[in-house]
Amino acid sequence: MDLRELVSALNDFASLSLAESWDNVGLLVEPSPPHTVNTLFLTNDLTEEVMEEAVQKAADLILSYHPPIFTPLKRVTWKTWKERLVVRALEHRIGIYSPHTAYDAIPHGVNNWLTKGLGACTSVPLRPSTAPRYPTEGTHRVEFCADTEHLDTVLSKIKDLKEIFCLTTLPARVEGEEQTRVSLNCSQKALLEVVALLSQNSLLYHKTEILLLQKPLLPHTGMGRLCTLSEPVSLSDIIARIKSHLKLPHIRLAVGMGKTLESPVKKAALCAGSGSSILKGTEADLYLTGEMSHHDVLDAVANGISVVLCEHSNTERGFLSELCDMLASHLHYKINIIVSEKDRDPLQVA
Repeated sequence: MDLRELVSALNDFASLSLAESWDNVGLLVEPSPPHTVNTLFLTNDLTEEVMEEAVQKAADLILSYHPPIFTPLKRVTWKTWKERLVVRALEHRIGIYSPHTAYDAIPHGVNNWLTKGLGACTSVPLRPSTAPRYPTEGTHRVEFCADTEHLDTVLSKIKDLKEIFCLTTLPARVEGEEQTRVSLNCSQKALLEVVALLSQNSLLYHKTEILLLQKPLLPHTGMGRLCTLSEPVSLSDIIARIKSHLKLPHIRLAVGMGKTLESPVKKAALCAGSGSSILKGTEADLYLTGEMSHHDVLDAVANGISVVLCEHSNTERGFLSELCDMLASHLHYKINIIVSEKDRDPLQVA
């Protein structure tokens, strides 16, 4: 499969518009075209050891969940390990693609896979995603009515402003008088200028309505998950389920204030990777994530919420085997897809 065709198919599988604004997703390293992909190599983290494995297995494209290039590279030399990854990739004509938080958000992604470790439950995103495309431009809609005497002057001044969209006029009858209803969309910055302009005429100003334009939420899509178990189970049982699902002999546990290992768990909030910012403030019996700051753990415990930490990538890596099957089907079995055997969390229990 041609690389560009494959990248398009990967973007269809999970829209990159769902990724967080701070993230660095998509095709990060591209060999000179044309580039045919026969083998797609999946990894959670692209380390030098994993790169050598990809070379040995004749990979043509590496899908690395975490982007190996995050902060900008000022040079590509042999000096640092991330620069060496780029050098090795280009030497062996291997592309690098990263989906990261786009896979966190999708309904069939990493967080959905993590919920399976809790047992039978229903889940909703903790921070829902909004539609990436919307037919309306701007952040606000401004509507007001004006008579013929003021209309031309006001419209002339408004049209001189920047970031004004979808300006329309319609005849309207207000309190028995024939007037014109003006509707426009504008940016947050332009809104201040429009309001300042309309405030120069008190009659116009008091007939002005301002609406906040919000994109519709996408069902089952977004960051984190709030899970309601079909039947409450003890904290010790949930821990056993999580360890089994993640194939971990040990996890880290902080028991909520006033709770014990026998306390029931009905609601669990989870977020793969580093979940503090998503989980914070959520009412639940349990927080499940890879890592949290010491003080965020203390806050949760003080609020009676138990915390299970499994190390960052341990809450993500197991998704790759499921991803392998889903991508194979999505790509109509046109290419060989393999999962790294060298990829592992850097932290071990000694």
